[in-house]
Amino acid sequence: MENARNTFYVTLRDRLATVNPERTMVLRGLTRPGILVEENELLATMQPPDVFVLRWTKLEVDNNLPLPLVQMECELLYATDGDADNAGMDRGRLLAEMDAELVAMIRPLAAQKMNYAVSPAQSMQTQVFWGDPVFALLQVADERLQRSATVQVYSYEEPGEL
Repeated sequence: MENARNTFYVTLRDRLATVNPERTMVLRGLTRPGILVEENELLATMQPPDVFVLRWTKLEVDNNLPLPLVQMECELLYATDGDADNAGMDRGRLLAEMDAELVAMIRPLAAQKMNYAVSPAQSMQTQVFWGDPVFALLQVADERLQRSATVQVYSYEEPGEL
């Protein structure tokens, strides 16, 4: 499962760097693409604006196949306060840009599964694949617009992975 989760994250991270190279964040003094995995970071109580936060929420394993099929649900949360130069009046447009970026990052709907626990990362025998995002309703919290989207992610567990 860990290889599939890491592959999904790295795939989205690398695609975001292509889709919008300006969507970055500074984390521990390093500038990187503006997407992070919630369980791997110490987040403040408030979600950072203009960044995609990836959260794993559900897990199912079907052991009735030649290789176990893992289905995971990934929730992507994102928000914006708008641009301070525009007094936040562009927050709707900026959230729509993030919606479009998420759609672009998701396509194509598969990637070669990689093992990132070794260096250099090694290609595995199967792929990680997923469905289109399902967007939740827009939420307004004070001056902030926020949304979440869920993606169903699938992977066959190779021998030795479980």
